Amino acid sequence: TLTVAKHPRMDSGNWLVSAPWLHDNLRGVKVLDCSWYLPFMNRNTKSEFLNAHIPGAQFFDIDGIKDLTKADLPHMLPPPESFGLSMDKFGIANGDHVVVYDTAGVGPACRVFWTFRAMGHNKVSVLNGGLPAWTAQGFKTEMGEPEPATNKEKYMARPVDGLVCDYTTIVKNIGELKASAGANGKQIVDARPHDRFTGKAPEFRPGLSSGHMPYAISVPFTKVTEAADPTHPQVATLKTPAAICKTFEAAGVDLNRPIVTSCGSGVTAAVLYFALLNAGVSEQNLTLYDGSWTEYALNPYSEIVKDE
Repeated sequence: TLTVAKHPRMDSGNWLVSAPWLHDNLRGVKVLDCSWYLPFMNRNTKSEFLNAHIPGAQFFDIDGIKDLTKADLPHMLPPPESFGLSMDKFGIANGDHVVVYDTAGVGPACRVFWTFRAMGHNKVSVLNGGLPAWTAQGFKTEMGEPEPATNKEKYMARPVDGLVCDYTTIVKNIGELKASAGANGKQIVDARPHDRFTGKAPEFRPGLSSGHMPYAISVPFTKVTEAADPTHPQVATLKTPAAICKTFEAAGVDLNRPIVTSCGSGVTAAVLYFALLNAGVSEQNLTLYDGSWTEYALNPYSEIVKDE
């Protein structure tokens, strides 16, 4: 069992902030709407943003702020320079406290949280419950394009290598797991729905095999959130640190060993990453496989396991 830090206080020193905290501190932070949905869901997140967003928020396009050289992978981590240019357009400086949110509750905003951390920007928090939590409190939203912003000084991204895992590293890690029957190497924790993990259900991408990496452990991302307030069942918030630990331990994850999170394309893997961080797991023990299952399964040399 992991020695758990107490439930994070909802203040600026923490990764998780509440809607009332954000409402009280709105003038002192920069807010980004990071909503994103799978393509087949046919949601236009930009038009939804224009229809209703937290006052002063700007729209962070996960499919736009990315590595444009990797055409077959939908939203890989952007190069530091292009991330910096995006921050300049948002008027976000290196020292700013950024609060990210989405319309799912605790979802794609975690991907953007991880992106900021990977770019060396540590003052970033996720709004617990996202826009649904904000509106459930009766707080106002605004419509339309935000005011254009400018930066007084150029944003400088300072990438942190340890937070990002690539294909070569994951394959090497699988080799370590196989050679030691799972005892050595980073534990691979997969956030996709369990039926895609076992190979029973297909992947959303046509022609992409489902299944999982050797020695991977299934923890669907939906298991780390809950509708904690019965009066607002539409609001999904992060479970308590103790409940998060219990979820991972029940799946067979050793929280004192290094972990790499993975999913379909690197979005929900960040939900697990964020949950583990909030549960007290050291960031030095956490990494995210950026290309995730899409990159892994597209490679004909990858070993794919399907459970009968």
